[in-house]
This record gives sequence, structure tokens and C-alpha cells, in this order.
Amino acid sequence: MVRYSILYVDDDPALLDVGRIYLERSGALAVETVLSGREALGLLGEGTFDAVIADYQMPEMDGIELLKKIRQQFHDLPFILFTGRGREEVVIEALNHGADGYIQKGGTRDHSLPSSSIRSCRQ
Repeated sequence: MVRYSILYVDDDPALLDVGRIYLERSGALAVETVLSGREALGLLGEGTFDAVIADYQMPEMDGIELLKKIRQQFHDLPFILFTGRGREEVVIEALNHGADGYIQKGGTRDHSLPSSSIRSCRQ
């Protein structure tokens, strides 16, 4: 099984831990976590990741701003927005700015969804 290296960005440490466990549960993803968009951009400049999953609502730089900066520097890097329920306008904005997909927090128990989304983005 191919393992994808994921950078997961969320400003809430508790959600980062839960999200990492959820994302790694399928066995197809290896997840590195950071607490801010600024930290994410620094790591992206240093390392190799197969995709970024980022929360929308974060201080200083929200998920859409992070997406815009990633698209300027890393054009083809898959980006998936992790957002709360009822945020359709946010999802539409993210897709309009080049996001490859989104995952709703609490929206699915299908642990293969993130890895299958990333696999389809990488092809």
C-alpha cells in the first residue's frame, strides 16, 4: 500500500491530535501536524508532502489564505479544506481558488475517504 505524506494544519492542538488519528487510521497516510498557516508554509519549503489538509477557521491566516499562498508557490500540491458543517460558501470559495476537495468535520465515519481523495488528486 502506498503511504502518502500529509501536512495537516489546524490551530487547535486537540483537534490536530484527533484529526491525525482519524487520518492515519486507514494506514494509507502519514501525517505531520502544524498549528498555523505560517508554520505550514515554512515546512512546505523544507520538505516533501503529497498533500495539505487545512482547517478553514484559524487566526492570522485562514485556510483560504493558506490555499492562495500554497497555489502561488506549489502549484500542483493537492489541497483539501477541513471545515465545519454548514459552510457551503467557504467550500465554494476554496474550490474557486484551486482546492482539490474538502472534508466536513464530523461528516463521515469512512476512514478511507481522506486517502482516496488524496490518491485521486495525485493521479
